[in-house]
Amino acid sequence: MGDTGTAPDATTSTLARSAAATTPSGPGRDLRGIGQAAQELGVSVRALRYYQEMGLITPSGRTAGGNRLYAEEDLDRVRRIRELQTLLGFNLDEIRLILASEDRLVQVRVEYRATSDDGDRMRLLIEAQQTYERLRGEVSDKIRRLEAFRGELDERLARNQQVRSAVVHARTATDPAEAVEAAEAVTTVPTVPTEPTEPTASGVPAVPAEPGRARPPAAPHRR
Repeated sequence: MGDTGTAPDATTSTLARSAAATTPSGPGRDLRGIGQAAQELGVSVRALRYYQEMGLITPSGRTAGGNRLYAEEDLDRVRRIRELQTLLGFNLDEIRLILASEDRLVQVRVEYRATSDDGDRMRLLIEAQQTYERLRGEVSDKIRRLEAFRGELDERLARNQQVRSAVVHARTATDPAEAVEAAEAVTTVPTVPTEPTEPTASGVPAVPAEPGRARPPAAPHRR
């Protein structure tokens, strides 16, 4: 089999550097306490603890008393989480899957460079392609949902403009019949249903009323 990767000594050196980078006692480690890490990242200490509980991050070290210590790569991971959360709108469960895929891709690259077997390399390349395609599908699905939401907002903006125009027309109309017609146009505007919300305290999502269908009247009070 032809060897198109790095030389064994270079590969060994790469793996050794990688191992040293993940060792809390490695040389040159600049570890921060949770308070300092939170301050640098602009997040709360509670958020960092919650990310760990969710399995999104693992502090690189701990003090003798058991306090968490964070290395620069830990901070970079939190920045990545915040980017996926605030910029792209992924929730934490989605982010956990994305990070797991990205972690696996890093491992795939290390394994690819460490082997000279063409069969192993082809298997790793196929796995990487499938992982990239899965991540791309997640992003594409998010884009479709965002575009659908933007379309709904466009419709509501257009309807809002129609109502405003009708209100202005009703106020400025001089013909009584025309004023009544404009007023009716305003008062008969259908209510735009709200979108399903997050699960309530009971665990059941709040479902909006169907368009054009009024909610049933409340039962009369009996004395």
